[in-house]
Amino acid sequence: MLGSWASAFGSLSVGGTTEEIGEEFSYLGQYKEPYSLLAFVLHPSPHSQFVERDHRHTMEMTLLKMLGVLLCALVACAEVAPVAEFDLAKMAGKWYIVGFATNSQWFVSHKDSMKMGTSIMTPTDIGDIDLNYANLNSDGSCWRMTHLAKKTDTPGRFTFHSQRWNNDNDMRVVDVIYDDYALIHTIKTKDGVSEVLNKLYSRTPQVSEDLQLKFRQFSLDTGVLAENTVILPPNAECPAA
Repeated sequence: MLGSWASAFGSLSVGGTTEEIGEEFSYLGQYKEPYSLLAFVLHPSPHSQFVERDHRHTMEMTLLKMLGVLLCALVACAEVAPVAEFDLAKMAGKWYIVGFATNSQWFVSHKDSMKMGTSIMTPTDIGDIDLNYANLNSDGSCWRMTHLAKKTDTPGRFTFHSQRWNNDNDMRVVDVIYDDYALIHTIKTKDGVSEVLNKLYSRTPQVSEDLQLKFRQFSLDTGVLAENTVILPPNAECPAA
């Protein structure tokens, strides 16, 4: 079990950027197991005498904090399950993307300029779901993206590969009232690095304070920093494609 957790430690990004985590683990790349990593922190090997004491102490504290964060995030991700008695047919139609939550560096850099978009969900005859996204840009142009999310053996859980971002997506509908809102949790993985993305969908551009609080709390519970959970401002809609 420890061996499997070691690979998860090296791939799950929750706090900070994936580059930062990658740099920390590449520094200790020879320690493949978590218990070996802790052994290094608590009992440095002889070659560490060449590392300055202050730098080593900083590294020790950084690694211990990072291991704690990654353990919490790993447990949170493992516990996120799709809603019971999921009904794919009732997901059909137009949704507004009103909430967005992720620690992805791209989002952190652009969140202040993001606005509400729309998604049209179309179930297929074999249980997959077509996802068509649209967002009106400030210059009047439309950003569009489509995915075919394929069903899994678990109702409410879908997977797809994004050609645009070259990542693999594990998408789960974790809470839904079909004529009101849907909370969708996605684990996005690229080059062995995973990040959590939570989206709050609504049938209308407005959502209640209670629903906003529920979304914020869920995002905290799944490892997203409070400042990286955003209720998007309203936006004009793209014309029909």
